[in-house]
Amino acid sequence: MERRTLGRTGQTLSIIGLGGVALLGLEQPEVNALVAEAVDRGVNYFDVAPSYGADQEAEKKLGPALRPYRQRVFLACKTARRDRDGAEEELRRSLSHLQTDYFDLYQLHAITTLEEVEACFGPNGAMEAIVAAQRAGLIRYIGFSAHSVEAALLAMDRFDFDSALFPVNFVTYLQGHFGPQIIARAEEKGVGRLALKAMARTHWAEGAPRPYPHCWYEPISDPELAELAFRFTLSQPVTAAVAPGDPRLFRMGVTFAERFRPLTSEEHRRLEEEAKSLQPIFRAA
Repeated sequence: MERRTLGRTGQTLSIIGLGGVALLGLEQPEVNALVAEAVDRGVNYFDVAPSYGADQEAEKKLGPALRPYRQRVFLACKTARRDRDGAEEELRRSLSHLQTDYFDLYQLHAITTLEEVEACFGPNGAMEAIVAAQRAGLIRYIGFSAHSVEAALLAMDRFDFDSALFPVNFVTYLQGHFGPQIIARAEEKGVGRLALKAMARTHWAEGAPRPYPHCWYEPISDPELAELAFRFTLSQPVTAAVAPGDPRLFRMGVTFAERFRPLTSEEHRRLEEEAKSLQPIFRAA
């Protein structure tokens, strides 16, 4: 499994990460087995958030499963709270659920509007709690995840983040023009890049069956196209991609990561043609 350095942190991550959404609906022994399999296959990057599942299901299941491997992995968590007290409460609860004394990476979760960014950095905003937690040794690195170009750019202008987690997907990149701006700004500032939605296809069609119930978008289930999409994402200047929220798709992604090679020009042209017929799940404004 190839590993890449995350920005200026010096930490090396597997090029695919296990996202907590993939654990939803699984029994604890199944979660234990999936985490053990991931570690055995070279995955050392795990990402989770309190909002994954009712009553913090993903955190509560990942904690005991990851405990035997904690010192060998890079554990990232998030807060969707924008206020200091809420972020501090969520951080401490997440540490308890995940049975750890610290997070390798703690992130503002899914910042989307400029108002959200301003709230996080305003008086008694979430960033006060996050910076204080880093000083207290509860967090090693600070990052954010973003679902809009504007919010991502503003966040990087407001703080010296260690990482940015955002969609890097062939349809959103080529058809929605979402991603290149964030990558350029992050490279300029030395911010590590982590990718979401590498294996996304488009929005679910209304009334269509959803064989992947925890994916809010339609993932690519065709292995050949899914691998091209995965390789497109990892051929950009990013450290790693978090796999879709389903164990079947995660295992597929790990196989792709084990034999990863950069996309060729011909394969890139094929994805350009494929993207023309699809609606991106994110667009630049």
